[in-house]
Amino acid sequence: MSRELATIYFASEMTHEITDITVIGGGPTGLFASFYTGMRGATARIVDALPQLGGQLTALYPEKYIFDVGGFTKILAKDLVKALTEQAAQFPFKAHLNQNVTALERNDDHFVLVTETDRFPTRAIVIAAGIGAFSPRRLPQSCAEPWYGRGIFDRVSDPEEFRGQSIVIIGGGDSAFDWAQQLRDRAKAVTLVHRSDKYRAHGATIADVQAAASSGEGRTTLLPFHELHDVLSRDGKLTGVTVRDVKAKTTRDVDADVVLPMLGFHSDIGALAEWGLNCEKDEIVVNSLMETGRPGIYAAGDITTYPGKLKLIATGFGEAATAVNQAVHLIYPEKKVNPGHSSNMAIFGQKDD
Repeated sequence: MSRELATIYFASEMTHEITDITVIGGGPTGLFASFYTGMRGATARIVDALPQLGGQLTALYPEKYIFDVGGFTKILAKDLVKALTEQAAQFPFKAHLNQNVTALERNDDHFVLVTETDRFPTRAIVIAAGIGAFSPRRLPQSCAEPWYGRGIFDRVSDPEEFRGQSIVIIGGGDSAFDWAQQLRDRAKAVTLVHRSDKYRAHGATIADVQAAASSGEGRTTLLPFHELHDVLSRDGKLTGVTVRDVKAKTTRDVDADVVLPMLGFHSDIGALAEWGLNCEKDEIVVNSLMETGRPGIYAAGDITTYPGKLKLIATGFGEAATAVNQAVHLIYPEKKVNPGHSSNMAIFGQKDD
């Protein structure tokens, strides 16, 4: 994302100026909350633990198509992040990245959000932290650890980096099968390794990869009941892996230029659990106003739960609007909760209602 779209700060020890609303989380819900704050004439900032805006869309599947966002027949995750950032950048906002939240303080009439390096005074907070801080699960075999970043990669940012290469994917969930499907036309060969033949991916994707593996074209291979046994190398370069059949106890070597462990991820809401919010199993219980149980703190998106909750990007947008409208009215009682229709707003150069 270019600096023209938003002012981006990385961790550097300092205390910042007070803002109306601090949004915790820079994923799609957080970006829309930032836009909506600006639309309501309030000031916003985003604080996120990740090094880039976009949350899971950027970190886990930037090249994956999303089909259920209003107005788009389909859109790549990375393009949706770009569009949301451009939308938010209609109003000045600052994105503070690589910031791990550690505490929350109350100071007279405002909060102070504390990270490992910075302090962010704010009049209200909207938590849009998705599933919380998350990190990919690493391969348990000790032979793999020295090769992370040198042939083993647990995230795919640009599929073109792997064009023409032999790829081994380890895992049996959505990410493993999605990348097996999406990389096979770029790669020299794709081999998917999993400890069993019970997969946790979408049925249609599994069927597609299985069909490619049985087609005889030789570029896609499925190895159920196998696990990583060793990493093969030559002159300091990864050249393949040895996999072990967990039933027959035999091993076989597989050529590989790159290994992609797709084993899911750990998630944790961290310090948020200590803020006096209504929490259940790393989710924040909210009411219809997106209130969290602590005045001045609202939540939206996948981190929230309530009866009938749908964990969808589209749902997060609506929740973000509700949370921001409530927060703005709390800060500025003279501002109505309901902003009216955006097509009539003076802030967009239209006739104000």
